[in-house]
Amino acid sequence: MLRTPRGGAGHGTAAADGGLMSIGTVLNVLRDEFPEVTISKIRFLESEGLVEPQRTPSGYRKFSAEDVERLGHVLRMQRDHYLPLKVIREHLDAMERGEAVPLPTLGRQRDGEAVQEPSDAPTVARIGRAELLAAAGIDERELGEWESYGLVVPLEDGVYDAEAATVASLIAELGRFGIEPRHLRVMKAAADREAGLVDQVVAPLKRHRNPQTRAHAQARTKELAGLTVRLHAALVQTALGVRLP
Repeated sequence: MLRTPRGGAGHGTAAADGGLMSIGTVLNVLRDEFPEVTISKIRFLESEGLVEPQRTPSGYRKFSAEDVERLGHVLRMQRDHYLPLKVIREHLDAMERGEAVPLPTLGRQRDGEAVQEPSDAPTVARIGRAELLAAAGIDERELGEWESYGLVVPLEDGVYDAEAATVASLIAELGRFGIEPRHLRVMKAAADREAGLVDQVVAPLKRHRNPQTRAHAQARTKELAGLTVRLHAALVQTALGVRLP
C-alpha cells in the first residue's frame, strides 16, 4: 500500500499545493514499495500516457494522490504480472470507464491457446514482435540493431518475454541522451555476470527433487535479483558522485 509522506519538506510542498505533490515527493512515496523506481521512470510512464500530472504555469509537474495510486498500480502490474505497458494502459482505462475487467494475464502460448505451466514454474508473459515495437515506440531497424548487440533477445519461437518491452523502452530513452546501443554492451555484460552469480547461488535449490524447494528457488532468485539491482544502482551513483532525490 502506498503511503503519502507524513512530514518534512515533501509534505509541506504537497500541502502548499492543495494536496498536489512534486515529482520528487512522488518518488519518495513510491520508493516505500518500489525501491528501484527513479524520476526518469516516472517521466517515462508519463510520456507513455500512463499518468497525466497537472502542470504549473512554469511547467513543473504536480501529481495528485490519484496519480500516485495509478503509478503504483502500473509498477505493481509490471513487477508482479510482467504485463507490457500497452496492456496495462488498456486495463486501467477500462477500469476508469467503470468496466468490471479482470486483470489481464499473459502465459506461455501455443497456437494462440494458453498452456498450463507446471506448478513449480513461473508463468512467463510473452509479447509478439509488433507489440514490442509499439510498446517501445521503435521501428524494425532499431530493434534489429539492438538484437545484434544482444540487448534484446527473442525467445525460441520468435516472441519476447514482457521484460523485453521494458528493456527496449529504456534503451530508447537513453538514446535521447546520445547513448547508442553499442555503448550499452558493457551494461549487458555486467548484467550477465550478475545473473550468473545469482544462478550459481540458487542452482542447488533449482536441482532439488522437492517441488517446494524448487519453488523456494524462484523466490530466492527474485530476492537476490532485487538486491543486485539496488547494489548496482548504488555503485553507479557513488561512482558518479550523485544521489537521486
